[in-house]
Amino acid sequence: MEKAAKIKILQDLVNINTVNGNEIAVATYLQKLLADHGIKADVDEFDDNRANLQAEIGNHGVDTKTLVLSGHQDTVSIDDESAWAHSPFEAYIDGDKLYGRGAADMKSGLAAEIIALIELHENSDVALNGTLRLIVTAGEEYGAQGAYRLNEQHAIDDADALVIGEATDGQIIYAHSGSFNYRIKSSGKAAHSSTPERGINAIQGLVNYINLEKNLFDDAPEDPYLGKVQHSITVIRGGEQVNTIPAQAEVQGNIRPTEAFNNAKVILRIQETIDQLNNLYDAKLELEIIHNFEAVETQQDNEFIQTVQRAAQKSFDDRQVELITMNGATDASVFVKNNIGLPTVIFGPDGDTVAHQLNEYTTISSYLNLIDAYQEIARNFLK
Repeated sequence: MEKAAKIKILQDLVNINTVNGNEIAVATYLQKLLADHGIKADVDEFDDNRANLQAEIGNHGVDTKTLVLSGHQDTVSIDDESAWAHSPFEAYIDGDKLYGRGAADMKSGLAAEIIALIELHENSDVALNGTLRLIVTAGEEYGAQGAYRLNEQHAIDDADALVIGEATDGQIIYAHSGSFNYRIKSSGKAAHSSTPERGINAIQGLVNYINLEKNLFDDAPEDPYLGKVQHSITVIRGGEQVNTIPAQAEVQGNIRPTEAFNNAKVILRIQETIDQLNNLYDAKLELEIIHNFEAVETQQDNEFIQTVQRAAQKSFDDRQVELITMNGATDASVFVKNNIGLPTVIFGPDGDTVAHQLNEYTTISSYLNLIDAYQEIARNFLK
């Protein structure tokens, strides 16, 4: 495929507004693009204009392996569009930089995966001894609805390795924390503020929890790759009127579990704390799990990690490619629920530091290099 055509595909994807939805527009675009190059893709539409897409090339024999390339179609919101130097939904090129919402997170990684699949399919000199599968998801930025749906369909159960194309500036992330979002509801009893003894203050119930939360994981073991469990209270809501004792209140928090102190241990610790407080005080607390993403870790000396690092260094010869970790989470956090221990990397183009930000961009050079790297990974893993 010509360079200009590769850039045009990325521009087309950025130009489709998929802020927290509308993935069907991207999925149908990709389905047609793949069909034009002789690759059948299945689109699974669900909810309101949401859709996943799957396609594969190669062969699936008894002793062959399956490599999955995965990316998401949705983006985060843009806040104030007028603050952007150029329209966030009209991909703008300035030198080596391509600007637009999703340019880094993660339509460039997604486009690179698509083109790698096409070029490998059309290259008669390449015979993959195994299956190269493309999995394109909806809703990764808020809830990973697409990934959960794919798990229900067992789309990744047979995978031997996974590449997530999030922006990493050409570096290789071999481990990332989970992401656990939760809500604690506090129930009390309303009363007039002139007679507070007649009520039960739901806000005070939350204060009791918040005072313990800051030290809740002090004794959690450090993970050798991901370090300490990170945790924060991020949302507090309570009260309707200044002269009324509130009967309902809630707090929300985010925790980044590790393999050393995983999601199940996090849930148990919070629930034990709530039970303790419910026994001591009148306001009653209840835990609700919002998102429950697992930590993802692969040993640095794993053969797949080494294969990816060699391919990355070959394509990104303008930098030293390192093996690193991060506290963010990806669709891989969902996929490993069905495929425990799946060797996984997050490896993508430039733009990691500007993802989700004003005037988001990636570099065209890193995008083109990434296409080559994905093909190199596939050739070497499926040989």
